[in-house]
Amino acid sequence: MDVAAYLDAAPEARRPALARLRELCVTELKGFEERIAYGMPVYVRPGGTEAEIAWANQKQYISFYLMRTDVRDAFADRLAAHDMGKACLRFRNPAKVDFDLLRALLRATSQPAPPPAC
Repeated sequence: MDVAAYLDAAPEARRPALARLRELCVTELKGFEERIAYGMPVYVRPGGTEAEIAWANQKQYISFYLMRTDVRDAFADRLAAHDMGKACLRFRNPAKVDFDLLRALLRATSQPAPPPAC
């Protein structure tokens, strides 16, 4: 399965939000590779093996996975206003997906991670 097939399989009511999310990822994550892993679209740096961003159509919500802890920490105040697990931002209503926040998170993720603290 590829991402286009993933979108085609999503419920029609969620497809516009999911397609917009994909478009944001492709636009903001320049050079990242788009793949399907763990049954969902993921975005990996060239030559990398670990996803930094993923998203999925879940039964009750659209999920956006933000794997970089430095980015989550930098956006803690903005993320606090949303339904957020450890790395999963959940949007129960496709019409209320915060695309401005997602764009900011994607732009931050597109930057190289800072070196680990000694």
